[in-house]
Amino acid sequence: MILGLALAGPAEPACRQALVLAVDISGSVDLREHGLQRQGLAAALLDAEVQAAFLELPAAPVRLLVFEWAGSFTQTDLTGWTEVRSAADLAAVARRLASAPRADGSAGTATGQAMLYGAARLAEQAACARLTLDISTDGVRNAGVTPGLVRRQPEMQGVIVNGLAIGTGWPSRAGAETQLDRILWFLETEVVQGPDAFVEIADGFEDFERAMKLKLIRELTTRIVGQAGPPAPEGRG
Repeated sequence: MILGLALAGPAEPACRQALVLAVDISGSVDLREHGLQRQGLAAALLDAEVQAAFLELPAAPVRLLVFEWAGSFTQTDLTGWTEVRSAADLAAVARRLASAPRADGSAGTATGQAMLYGAARLAEQAACARLTLDISTDGVRNAGVTPGLVRRQPEMQGVIVNGLAIGTGWPSRAGAETQLDRILWFLETEVVQGPDAFVEIADGFEDFERAMKLKLIRELTTRIVGQAGPPAPEGRG
């Protein structure tokens, strides 16, 4: 009886989650690394476990959009909104990722602008029960508005922001601190927000596919109870 009460709840929404994947293509990402990101994301969307997570509630599908970002004026949609109702829908997104040209990523790393753009696109899906923005990056903001300021803007209210930190193991200017340490600190203190927000780690671009799979499964898996929580970052995954 207790279990039955825990599972009881309102009717499923028409869309259980709107998910925006924002992929960094700034100047630190060379052509080989860009290819690894594109191929890794496409492969993650074709993974059986990831597809099962997308299709967990057929009556309440996920709506998905992917864009690449770099400087303040570089936010380029790769897919447009796709309502995911079948594995074929995810395969179509993967094909679009493979064929879309790369935008110019030479104008810096404007993480705050990427957050604002992602929030604007999520506002188009306000009927969805959950609005999630993923920021994948191999660096910290060096252009545009600061993410800490963006998080206080009205348009960010109700948006869950998760992160994917791509580390290379290079030492940072601080010496003993690694590049991954800097990215994790940046994402955890300035970018991620919302109930159960987290940061996934990729050990270099070759590890992007594995990390993306884990992140998608974690954020797509339906939670029956305990969905509410304070709008604060949880930390790395």
